[in-house]
Amino acid sequence: MNPDWIIPQWPALRRVKAVSTTRAGGHSTGPWNGLNLGSGCGDDPAAVAKNRAVLRTYLPATPQWLRQVHGAAVFSHSIPAASAGEFVADAQVAFEPGQICVVLTADCLPVLFSNRAGTRVGAAHAGWRGMAAGVLENTVQALGAPPDHLMAWLGPAIGADVYEVGDDVKAAFTDRDSTGAACFRKKGARWLFDLYAMARHRLTRCGVIDISGGSHCTYSEARRFYSHRRDGTTGRTASLVWLQD
Repeated sequence: MNPDWIIPQWPALRRVKAVSTTRAGGHSTGPWNGLNLGSGCGDDPAAVAKNRAVLRTYLPATPQWLRQVHGAAVFSHSIPAASAGEFVADAQVAFEPGQICVVLTADCLPVLFSNRAGTRVGAAHAGWRGMAAGVLENTVQALGAPPDHLMAWLGPAIGADVYEVGDDVKAAFTDRDSTGAACFRKKGARWLFDLYAMARHRLTRCGVIDISGGSHCTYSEARRFYSHRRDGTTGRTASLVWLQD
């Protein structure tokens, strides 16, 4: 794989394969320059197809691309003919080898999952809207394993020192759960939001205690990552997880 891509450092079994791409490589130009894997962000479809073909050479099968809507729906690969079309969801789970879970991000938080036995994996796209709506909890439930038998890896997302949000975002998390207030720091009339800390809080609250990752900032690391908050028109990186025979 491209040496700039990120291989999660987490205690998953060897048959659990995972990777998070960066901008490195690819055929896109302009604001999408690099390996843009998102088909709905204005890039030339031919360039996106070439970029996805680059990614596919490292995978045992074609990923199940989703139409992400910042919601909380979870797609399961157990649905018959799963690869036949596009599904509207912001997370997916798989229980068989070769079924590749993938989410696209450009500041939102990608979260990868595996159970300790290495028989179940999942991926979630957790921006603030999806996280507030319960996408992480829904993914944990869809995995169908005891939460304390699961592990999660937090991929590249916008960092806590630059992610400014308004009162509405804070209220979406704290009106019903005041314990999440620690993930917000006041900055003038706005708030700095620690998306990583909130993910850990939500996962821990539903019983997942083995949580890794969370060390990058897509906004600040412009060479490596796309950032919608920084650039507006931009590309998307992919975070993927699958089971190997």
